Amino acid sequence: MKGTHPIAPALSLSAFLRALRERQSPADFGLAAGPRRRTPGLRREEVAQLCGLSVTWYTWIEQGRDVSVSASALARIARGLRLSSAERGYLFEVAGRRDPERPGHRDDPPEEILACVDAIDGPAYILDRTSSARRWNAKASFLFAGWLDDDGEKNLLRYIFVRPEARSLILDWSSRAQRVVAEFRAAVTAYSDDPDIRRLVEELRLGSSDFERCWETQGVLAREGGERAFNHPTMGLLHYQQVSLSLAGWPDYRLTMLLPARSLRDR
Repeated sequence: MKGTHPIAPALSLSAFLRALRERQSPADFGLAAGPRRRTPGLRREEVAQLCGLSVTWYTWIEQGRDVSVSASALARIARGLRLSSAERGYLFEVAGRRDPERPGHRDDPPEEILACVDAIDGPAYILDRTSSARRWNAKASFLFAGWLDDDGEKNLLRYIFVRPEARSLILDWSSRAQRVVAEFRAAVTAYSDDPDIRRLVEELRLGSSDFERCWETQGVLAREGGERAFNHPTMGLLHYQQVSLSLAGWPDYRLTMLLPARSLRDR
């Protein structure tokens, strides 16, 4: 399989910046269009001035030269060109950098998005980036006693490693617990400086030897679906197919649905 050419990201960033520059209206930035403009949109020197960058440096970036573009320089470009949140996100993604401001990451999704769990025919819940449940339906509350019922601890990691109900409910608890920690580590890598994440990890490392052991393995896994089995105290053995989805526009939130495994096999 062919590898990715090392200049490919720089060329992708180059093409995106050029397209952004050419579709800007000079008037929107208080600049006269003038009869002598021979190129659409803004000139490179105008973009450099708006973004607080040197003309030479900005030109090199737009030309796709193999230069290291810092996150702060990308943030200046995003502010200078008044990029939308989607454009800003794409700018940092294509440049391979983490947005230091992470726009909107502390905003909650609107009520109609959170309420979608009520329309799902099976246990469903929405987690934020700390793995705390932000919304769940009645079936999830019934299944996860000690977590999503009225008296439960709403953080999934605390539930798994602290609440005794989790160990009896989740079949093959040990392997599932280790996988959840590895998925969590992978998901929060970009937020290693977030005080909420740091407090949660330190609390669990001190309060649970099992979590400490799982965390120290340095496991990193992508989140995935698959079969899940539970030994419910009143319903007995239950099998589900887990499906997890990120919420479009709110990447720090994840919707998880548990669909009856039987109904999936019958399709």
